Amino acid sequence: MSAEIVYKPWGMYQNILKEEYTQVKKIVIKSGESPSYQYHFKREEIWVIVKGTAQVKIDNEIYHYGIGDTIFIPKEAKHQPKNIGDDDLVFIEIQLGEYFGEDDIVRLEDKYGRI
Repeated sequence: MSAEIVYKPWGMYQNILKEEYTQVKKIVIKSGESPSYQYHFKREEIWVIVKGTAQVKIDNEIYHYGIGDTIFIPKEAKHQPKNIGDDDLVFIEIQLGEYFGEDDIVRLEDKYGRI
């Protein structure tokens, strides 16, 4: 049984584990693309880069990461990954907290008009 793939304008994600205490996703971001600058009230996230190069904005600070790097995103921290490489950026996102619904996304900036 394969997990459903959800396509987004910036790439896609696939839920690979869903439990009441965690949710794990494979995130793929196309070259030059990025999801919205956002935050969550009910979860924190741990990202592990497995392919590509990322520029990550966390609370208005810019960081750069590559394969094998781990990024911790606390609850309510504003965050946005961007693929700055020529190939797909792929990372594993581990969500920890009390709720993992997509409606716990507060978008601050979004180039796809989803605010």
